[in-house]
Amino acid sequence: MVNSVADMTLSKPQPKGAMLKRLKKFRLHLACVAVIGLLLAGFLLWPKSPTDLGVGNRLVTSGVLASWRSGDLIVLVRHEERCDRSSNPCFGPADGLTVNGTEQATKLGKAFNTLGMERTDVLSSPTTRTAQTSQFMFGKTELSPGPLAICGDAMGEEILSHKLAGRNLMLVTHSACMSDFQQALGYPRAAAAQYGSALFVKVLPNGKLQALGTMNIEEWTAALKQL
Repeated sequence: MVNSVADMTLSKPQPKGAMLKRLKKFRLHLACVAVIGLLLAGFLLWPKSPTDLGVGNRLVTSGVLASWRSGDLIVLVRHEERCDRSSNPCFGPADGLTVNGTEQATKLGKAFNTLGMERTDVLSSPTTRTAQTSQFMFGKTELSPGPLAICGDAMGEEILSHKLAGRNLMLVTHSACMSDFQQALGYPRAAAAQYGSALFVKVLPNGKLQALGTMNIEEWTAALKQL
């Protein structure tokens, strides 16, 4: 009886140097994957905000100026510095503005008057600080209907119900309400509005809303010089 013998070729053991190179290459690949994952996560979680209109000539290039003159805009403006959250001297009651806040509101009103207020209606949230902001901006205050500020997921529809065709609507409001509006417009992680910050939103022909950008109060002087 003849026994069959399998012909097996044994592979040579790999030198340690080659194994170390492979291990280093594997670790490098893992590190690259980890970095890409972190960058992707950072991109997804980074606070994305509407365009900063204070850069360059964006009041013009964004379409804000043309839409303002056509009366197609909704503008949300955050009230100025509130007394109960500041060490600065109060102008009046604690739920109102500081003296500094009234001065800043006056400057902000002058900036909007430079754009022209002939085709713009102004409503104020029914609180002391928003009413005072409107008063110092434009010398008058008209409160929005109802006892509460216009806020929440459906605030776009409510704001539109107060806007007249061919006329801009400005709402002097609160940072939380502006955040609600930005979330509804597709900016759920937008930076919170500063005192006196303005959010410009265009009403499109189909009735939908498009955020054109934001302007902080300290940016107005340079921006208006570009017009």
